Amino acid sequence: MTTVSDSTAVGDVVAGSATGVRAMLWRLRPSEVRDVAVCVSAEILRLEAIRVAVVDALALNPDEQVLCYRGVGRWLAANTMLQNAAGNKIAALGAALREFPDIAAQFEAGDLSLDHAAMIASFCESPPKGMPDRALPSCMKTLLAAASGVEATTIKLRYAIAVLERIFESDQAPPGEDDDLNVLRIAPTLNGRVAIKGDFDALTGEMLLSALSGLSMPKPAADGTPDQRSAAKRTANAFTELIRRYLDNAMTGVDGGQRPHVNVHITAKDLAEHRDCATIRSESDDDEPDVEDLDVGYMPWMGPLSVSLTRMLACDCMLSTVLMDGNGAPLDVTPHKRLVTPEQRTALIARDKGCAFPNCDAVPAWCDAHHIKPWSTGGLTVMDNLTLLCRSHHRLIHSTSGFRGIWEIKMGTDHKPWFIPPAAIDPKQRRRRSTTRQGPVHRD
Repeated sequence: MTTVSDSTAVGDVVAGSATGVRAMLWRLRPSEVRDVAVCVSAEILRLEAIRVAVVDALALNPDEQVLCYRGVGRWLAANTMLQNAAGNKIAALGAALREFPDIAAQFEAGDLSLDHAAMIASFCESPPKGMPDRALPSCMKTLLAAASGVEATTIKLRYAIAVLERIFESDQAPPGEDDDLNVLRIAPTLNGRVAIKGDFDALTGEMLLSALSGLSMPKPAADGTPDQRSAAKRTANAFTELIRRYLDNAMTGVDGGQRPHVNVHITAKDLAEHRDCATIRSESDDDEPDVEDLDVGYMPWMGPLSVSLTRMLACDCMLSTVLMDGNGAPLDVTPHKRLVTPEQRTALIARDKGCAFPNCDAVPAWCDAHHIKPWSTGGLTVMDNLTLLCRSHHRLIHSTSGFRGIWEIKMGTDHKPWFIPPAAIDPKQRRRRSTTRQGPVHRD
């Protein structure tokens, strides 16, 4: 339990100067340092909301200094360490929040990040063409719920937006899939190097990330020394290798036991043509969107993909079938093999979509298939005994240096993995599962 003196120490750090803060932190207990991190994060959200409101006030009533710039966002960038793009984003959000007080209220209450507020405001400013005006309030409520709280992630919010776009789908491609917006700038620099800057649609991004994944993995030295390259350096080296292999007859490596390719997961029901379903839903008397009833395509790297583009890809693809139960968990009939088969890995990706550990966003290519009950003690290689874990969380579960048994994994009645934290993290040891790429958690 936090004492008054503990609270005072935390408050002093949060309210004090950053100069010399490291000398103060080492005197605090780890629990107090965690409190500082949480308090500072909340304070940043509060100050972000104030900045947006102040900048918008200047936009509505500019003085001579602000009028010297092409917009209040550029004035903010010129007088702070922000770049023009960041200043313009803050100014644009302030203007948008005038029209949507519900978004503004949640943002100013500290329960919505600036980026998520901007995403929701953008959706409300340009809703799907098939969505009636009367449905906007309930859609906004759905998105605000998806973006609130510490478990909110950009992937979850994008998924909710993709579902709403699916319910009210039109022939217009969403911005994330509009390849007409793609740009790539390659320019030689004065020192003889090349600068590259681009912006691509989700499908192109998925292809690029899939191709780079296996080539950019850390590679220990022959003596076992860990790879010292930064992630950016590994990605740059992978890009160079990708070009070299293409020029050498388009050779490709492997990623998770497979050649790099684009994986899109979708239910058979949603892959079939049933546009009438969306039309009926959007014209019904019930304005509350049912995000549980319809699915969207899902890519391991880039996340949600509209059904229309998924159907287009399905016209010319290798189709793999994964049989699911009513909870969306894959069924399995190959229990007597120790190693996970390619078919089982495909099913695991369809179920877990990446590392299943709570709040981990590692993509499938970075994950191992883990036996919940070890094979050595009679654990079978079946879906109800398997889960995807990234290398870091896989080591955590298997570690023998004091961590064994702290986190426990159990398969729920929904045939999906649930994680039970140690009492030191949660005295009630309430079970959790990853919500990074999924909607609301339904506990048994």
